[in-house]
Amino acid sequence: MKEKKNKTNILKKIFFYLLFIIFLFTLIYSGYKIYIWDLDNKRTKELTEEIKKIAKPIPNTSEGELVNPPQETKQESDYWYYTSLPFYEVDFTKLKEKNSDTIAFIHMSETNINYPVVQTNNNDYYLTRSFDKKKNYAGWVFMDYRNNIDNLSVNTVIYGHGREDKTVFGSLQNALNKKWQENKDNYIIWLSTEKENMMFQIFSIYTIKSELYYIETDFPTEESKKTWIDTMVSRNIGIKKTPVSYDDKILTLSTCENAYGGRIVVQAKLIKRQAK
Repeated sequence: MKEKKNKTNILKKIFFYLLFIIFLFTLIYSGYKIYIWDLDNKRTKELTEEIKKIAKPIPNTSEGELVNPPQETKQESDYWYYTSLPFYEVDFTKLKEKNSDTIAFIHMSETNINYPVVQTNNNDYYLTRSFDKKKNYAGWVFMDYRNNIDNLSVNTVIYGHGREDKTVFGSLQNALNKKWQENKDNYIIWLSTEKENMMFQIFSIYTIKSELYYIETDFPTEESKKTWIDTMVSRNIGIKKTPVSYDDKILTLSTCENAYGGRIVVQAKLIKRQAK
């Protein structure tokens, strides 16, 4: 009986030690992850500040080419108001010296989105690399490898992590706020490249579970393209309804909403462009 009791006590001690080791390992691992998270955040903010110094978006009031203007008058359509706004552009010289993968610069009102956009031959590299190409789990703002910035697909997709400190695409969360949506001046996305400046009008903002459909870039038939555009328009949950032509070029911004695979999606149509 005594021997059995001793054996039970030994097993209890072993179980306790195992729990303690697991707890200690979890504590150390969690501390390490927090440390790495803080380091990544710090470096991302440093890079963001560096970029502000060398590539601040500046207004360009020169005329550009209108894209698919509507039949409605200036009183009936916001299109005419948006196309009267100035372009924004940046000097790519210093940006490309820092990272030769730089293909564009994106600017969006009432967010922290003022970033060079990079692109490589896959959609994985910049999920864990910063603008300096060093390992960083904050990642960077990057364009889908299937897209061509000089020859826009039906849908051009730009990704970025939804960081809690509002860096990268973390501030895209703002677009879900009613106050943000009530200000129509927020409905423009500026995209500048080495060859041209572009202006996109937002027509759809929504959240969705992770899927591949909304990030399709080209379509095998005219019918499949029309179905896709109709679906994207119908998903809008917040902003004023905006007509979209089947000939429009679409820009899709995508970021993670939460740790369970949700996505925040903002989609816009090209309304004006200006060759450099």
